[in-house]
Amino acid sequence: MIQLQKPLPIAFLFLPLLKLMAESLLFSSAESLLGKLASAALQEASLAFGVNRDLELMKETMTFIRGVLLDAEKKNSQSSALKEWLIQVKCVFSDAEDIVDDFECEALRKHTVNTYGSCSRKVCRFFSSSNPVVYRLRMAHHIQDINIRLTKLASQRSMFSLQIIDQDTRVVHVREMTHSHVNPSNVIGREHDKQEIIKLLVQGDHGQSLSIIPIVGMGGLGKTTLAKLVFNDPIIHACFPLRMWVCVTNEFELRNVLIKILNSVPNPTRENFNNFEIEQLQILLRNTLEGYKSLLVLDDVWNEDPARWDELREIIDIGVEGSKILVTTRSQKVAAIMHTKSSKSYLLGCLSEKDSLSLFMKYAFEDGDEMKHPQLLKIGKEIVKKCGGLPLAVKTVGSSLFLMVDEREWESVRDNEIWNLKQNVKGILPALKLSYDQLPSYLKPCFASLSLYQKDIYFYSSQVCMLWGGLGFLPPPKASESMANVATQLLHELWSRSFLSEYEDFGGDCRFKLHDLVFDLAIYIAKGEFDIIHPNPNLYKNAHHLLFMNDNLLDQALLPSSLRIFIFTGGPSNENFLNTLVSRCKFLRILILDWSEYVSLPRFIGKLKHLRFLSLWNNENLMEVPDSVCKLQNLQTLNLEGCIKLQKLPKGLANLVSLRYLGITTIEPTFPEKEVASLTSLEDLRFCRCDNLESLFKGIQLHTLKGLSLQDCKSLKMVSFHAIKNLEVLVIAQCNKLELSMGLSNEILDSRLKLLILRGLPSLATLPRWLQGSANSLQSLVIEECMNLEELPDWLPTLNCLQQLVVRYCPNLLSLPDNIHHVTNLKVINVTGSSELWKRYRPRVGQDWHKISHVNLVCYDESENEKEFS
Repeated sequence: MIQLQKPLPIAFLFLPLLKLMAESLLFSSAESLLGKLASAALQEASLAFGVNRDLELMKETMTFIRGVLLDAEKKNSQSSALKEWLIQVKCVFSDAEDIVDDFECEALRKHTVNTYGSCSRKVCRFFSSSNPVVYRLRMAHHIQDINIRLTKLASQRSMFSLQIIDQDTRVVHVREMTHSHVNPSNVIGREHDKQEIIKLLVQGDHGQSLSIIPIVGMGGLGKTTLAKLVFNDPIIHACFPLRMWVCVTNEFELRNVLIKILNSVPNPTRENFNNFEIEQLQILLRNTLEGYKSLLVLDDVWNEDPARWDELREIIDIGVEGSKILVTTRSQKVAAIMHTKSSKSYLLGCLSEKDSLSLFMKYAFEDGDEMKHPQLLKIGKEIVKKCGGLPLAVKTVGSSLFLMVDEREWESVRDNEIWNLKQNVKGILPALKLSYDQLPSYLKPCFASLSLYQKDIYFYSSQVCMLWGGLGFLPPPKASESMANVATQLLHELWSRSFLSEYEDFGGDCRFKLHDLVFDLAIYIAKGEFDIIHPNPNLYKNAHHLLFMNDNLLDQALLPSSLRIFIFTGGPSNENFLNTLVSRCKFLRILILDWSEYVSLPRFIGKLKHLRFLSLWNNENLMEVPDSVCKLQNLQTLNLEGCIKLQKLPKGLANLVSLRYLGITTIEPTFPEKEVASLTSLEDLRFCRCDNLESLFKGIQLHTLKGLSLQDCKSLKMVSFHAIKNLEVLVIAQCNKLELSMGLSNEILDSRLKLLILRGLPSLATLPRWLQGSANSLQSLVIEECMNLEELPDWLPTLNCLQQLVVRYCPNLLSLPDNIHHVTNLKVINVTGSSELWKRYRPRVGQDWHKISHVNLVCYDESENEKEFS
């Protein structure tokens, strides 16, 4: 469900304990950098500055080094010398990336001058650069220095006997091959899941000869154990005369899979199939299956190639009605490829806290001994909560505490991350690491960066898009795509591989959580590059990414000049330090100064030409942002929301040619609309506490804008909705004077709106008719704290794409439309705080429950957690 509280600033989502990117991400960095070196834009810039030969040499040497990185990362723990070599490779690659980005900045500067300079000398002066000859010589010197370092590192690689692996096709065979036996007494909390899957297996198939049922879930949930329970159940024995168990793991080569299946069939002659050709194997397998209703379990499937699966299915499907294949996989994509129309995937959930505790006691205590140690049991309950319902985590932690009776040992486990426990190959970290190792290179840094967020919070694709954009992780969008679309696609891929939980797509934005153990994995992967500041300066002198709570803790002289991310989470502000930061750290990509007390920013901030993300959220003392900010052509995110004393916006916003997100709070009565209208990359525009603004968007068009948020703008009366043709997300909150008809009267627009949030609008009595224009696009409609809302219109069912309807804290809304049952795609209705609606539509007992019985009804009880009812 949507959290309808005000969104937190991104800085508040960052952890107070940050770790660094380990060498395991070095191959991904190399891939990204080599891609930039091969780009047409960089080739053109290198020719213009006469350094193309030097850059070509850099690319060749980097390619040479990249070839052994995967092998080096595998052997890293075996040699301190190799570890040091990888650290040096990482440093030189980082410096090379700064050089490449510098060329990109220069190319963008020239483009801006060429675009605007012909009509304005001021623009030329505004973007004046240092002497081109001096710049060329300086860059050539830097490139030559990097090439010398690269050549030395390349010559040293022979010292470590490294193999060349050009493709990131790492396959980790840590997991043991599985088998079909399991002791049911060792399994707790899966009886319901077992019965549900048995039902799916034994039910009729409507004439279909073969159906597939995937069990899907993250590593450590017990998918294999559950499949074993089902496989050995007497009902399954009676229903399927022929049963086969195959552990597929990372292999899906047809010949090997056929051999494994044949080896799983009772074979009195113990024939060796390894010498058979594929044609012989498929004939033998089809003859074996003929006439038998069979169950085949394919455990731990990773293959995402539909062609390979179709090839196997054609051999297995011999026309025996009722035959089934049960698949276990961590990938939603695998499940989508394999399941048939008559079947559906079974999404395996976590254990309840009660079952988790029972499982924990089984592994942590001798039978009955838990009653002898009530204090240990109390601590154990807290440990179990941290395991998040994952059976493998519960068993691993419980086993590590077996026969220990010292309370301090238990408290140490409770207060430490799970990977700090003594682990073996069966531990939770290796189980999750298997999933991580299957990620393609471009997803690995994206996943690792999620370690920046807090545990146990929802976060949104719009926030992640800004972060990944600032870090340079997002590939360029294709035609008609936005950067938000690109980020959402990457998030969806992570979700399909079970790395994200509670994933919900609202249209235009999505939200999700990280399971605690997945979050722990992200921190484990990311360690080495992100640091919190402590008084000991040695902890950050080589850091690239810093977060700290007090800028007085930093010794300015030791501030690393290579810093990429700097985050200050609020409190008294040291202006001298900020001046040093901006002047010294010229390679900053992300600068977050949320909740700080700065009155102004250094005027030379415009020299941070690499900066992509600048957030000043809720700087309530800030009175001025220098115009030089508009020199930052690489800037993608500029957040000035909550800067309530800001006298004026910086001049020259039109020059921010890369800007995608703009958040504004201003006391000015007007808004530089024409400048903003010229921003051809702008996707998300937010106004917050702009108390003197009365109207927006007269006489302009915002063709690229996908998201618009209007919050707490007390004087705003009119918004020209015509100006935003491609809007997908619209938020209107606490804008009491705003004319909700948007100047459209009863006109119905052909709109692309996917998500609409209306909050705190006392004038809202019913929905405006223009919303009908979103009939073929709107997925989520959220109405909150609209005290005078009395009805929802009868035309609501025309919103045929609507999946989620939220009407929270709307006490005067007494009923839903009588034809609400015609909203056939509706999945969830949330009536939190709307007591009359809850009474009327409460499941099974409400007088009108039958009208919405096809959806989940959600109501929030203040004394409990949010509940869902089906």
